[in-house]
Amino acid sequence: MKAAYYDRQGPAREVLVVGELPDPEPGPGQVRVRIHVSGLNPSDIKGRSGFAGAPMRFPRIVPHQDGAGVIDRVGAGVPESRIGERVWLYEAQIGRPTGTAADYTVVPSINAVALPDGVPFDVGACLGVAAMTAHRCLFADGALRGRWVLVTGGAGAVGSAAILLAKWAGAHVATTISRPEQEAVVRRAGADVIINRRTDDVPARVLEATANAGVARIVDVNLVDNLAADLACLAPNGTVSAYATEHPDAILSVPFLPTMLRGFVFRFVFVYLMPVEAHNDAIRDINDCIAAGAYRPAIARCLPLDRIAEAHEAQASGGVIGKIVIQIADQPS
Repeated sequence: MKAAYYDRQGPAREVLVVGELPDPEPGPGQVRVRIHVSGLNPSDIKGRSGFAGAPMRFPRIVPHQDGAGVIDRVGAGVPESRIGERVWLYEAQIGRPTGTAADYTVVPSINAVALPDGVPFDVGACLGVAAMTAHRCLFADGALRGRWVLVTGGAGAVGSAAILLAKWAGAHVATTISRPEQEAVVRRAGADVIINRRTDDVPARVLEATANAGVARIVDVNLVDNLAADLACLAPNGTVSAYATEHPDAILSVPFLPTMLRGFVFRFVFVYLMPVEAHNDAIRDINDCIAAGAYRPAIARCLPLDRIAEAHEAQASGGVIGKIVIQIADQPS
C-alpha cells in the first residue's frame, strides 16, 4: 500500500516519507479500512515533532488518528456484514504504529463507526479527535438546552466542533476569535455572539449577552492565559473544560475562595483518556448531529498524500482556518 510514515521525530519535510508498505491484515476483533480521507489534528503534529518530549512509541509510525473510508476485510469475531460499510475512525493510531495516512489501516471494530448515509468522507475525517473532545467538554456536566456556552478560539478544530454540537443541542453560544477573517467560520457554525479577544472586553460582552447571568460552560483552548476572563464569565456552578495549552510547562494558580464560593468546576479533557462511556456517548451524539445535517465542519484544505509534509506545516503554522484533510483514495465514493 501507499503510505506516509516517519522513522524519527523532527520537522515534517525532514522526516515524513511517502512510499510503499505491506498491506495490513486485521486480527481478531479488528477491521481493515480502505481509507478515502485522512484527517489531520494538532496531536498528530505534536507526535511527529516530539512536542514536550513525547517519545516515539514505535520504530516506524504511519500518522493520523482520524479518517473515513470503507471496511474491506474483517478479523475473527467481527461479522462479515461489516464488509462494505462506510465508516469514520477515531484513535486509529493509539497503541498501534499505523494510522490513517495510508491506503489501508487496521483498527478495533469499535473504532470504526458507521458513517450516516449521505455524509461525505471528508466530513467523516473531521470527527474523531475534534468532535469527541468538544463533546466531552460540553456534555460531561449535563444537558445544554437553553443554556449559554462560551467557546474560546471558536475558529479552531475543537472550537468549531464545540459550536456545532452546542447549537445542535439547543444552547446559546458566545465565542472568541483573534482575527477578523475567522468570523465567517464561527458565524457559519452558528455562534450567537462573536467576540474579538484582541479588541473587545470578553467578560463585558459575555455578561451583556447573558443579562449578567454568565455562562454554564466554557470550552477553553488556553486556560493559562484565559483564567481571569473565564472566572469573570462563568455562572455559579459552571464548568470550565480545558483541552489544550500554549504553555506546556506553566503552573496554573486558581484563587481558591472565590472559586469555591461560586461552585466552579475545572475539567481537563484529554480525548485519548476519555472513559469508554464518554466515547460511546460522543459517538451517539456526533452521529445524530451529522445525520441531522447539523455538523458542517469548515474544510480549509484537501491535499493529496504526496503533499502530507505541506499539510503538516500548514497545521503547525496556526494560520489555517478550518480542518486540513488528506485525500487518499483517487475517487471518493
